[in-house]
Amino acid sequence: MLTKRIIPCLDVTGGRVVKGTSFVNLRDAGDPVELARFYDREGADELVFLDITASADKRDTIIDVVQKVSEQVFIPLTVGGGVRSPNDVRKLLNAGADKVSMNSAAVLNPDSFKQAASAFGNQCMVIAIDARRCDREGAKTGENLSQRDGNGIDADLVLEKNSEWEVYINGGRTPTGIDVLKWAQYMSSLGAGEILLTSMDEDGQKNGFDLALTRKVSDSVSIPVIASGGAGNAHHLLEAITEGHADAVLAASIFHYGEYSIESVKKLFLENNVPARVITN
Repeated sequence: MLTKRIIPCLDVTGGRVVKGTSFVNLRDAGDPVELARFYDREGADELVFLDITASADKRDTIIDVVQKVSEQVFIPLTVGGGVRSPNDVRKLLNAGADKVSMNSAAVLNPDSFKQAASAFGNQCMVIAIDARRCDREGAKTGENLSQRDGNGIDADLVLEKNSEWEVYINGGRTPTGIDVLKWAQYMSSLGAGEILLTSMDEDGQKNGFDLALTRKVSDSVSIPVIASGGAGNAHHLLEAITEGHADAVLAASIFHYGEYSIESVKKLFLENNVPARVITN
């Protein structure tokens, strides 16, 4: 069995790492370069850097900060936020990213993701999915997305009566009318090498991951799934692997504010027969 990865997440806006609850009420968590250096030293398996307001602000990812972060880490670095085209992907890879995540732009123009995967390899491309449980009273439809953005979506992807989760874009601000499970499978077919799956309902709540969401997406695709949103303790990370069938777990608050260490989580994994990369100093 492959080792299960533990991945701290740096949500960045205005050049600072922040953490919120369900994508709002952000509070400062520190300097991204300093935190990146700390997590590399502490034994994180990878690092995710997300410029969380780039898409909503219609601007590019802050390349200079990405470059500074990449210079401080010797573990794989995934960067996302404001990535719209293969050219944006190229810039981030040149700035030191190992993998690039797309979210909003992939929904609005799936061909841009497919072109990037073709140009740079599936292993470089991560599809980020922000998922929220469907509100049966007010769930959007694919027609709504077409009306809002002038860009319709494939009818095979739209929500149905039995859909459980909807894809959101623009930092969780915009519902799309797309079914999460269908979207995960579709993006896998377009060349995604990995899925970064965030539960908007659980994000920052610290009550644990949405295990049903994580498990259903993980079981529906053949590519690795990173569980995100809801970690409140080390056991939640373990549950995402054992019960959610995730290949990796993403966490922010519990690491940023010193509640748990990477080492303590890996120790818990190993005690429960979950393979983890041993930290050597």
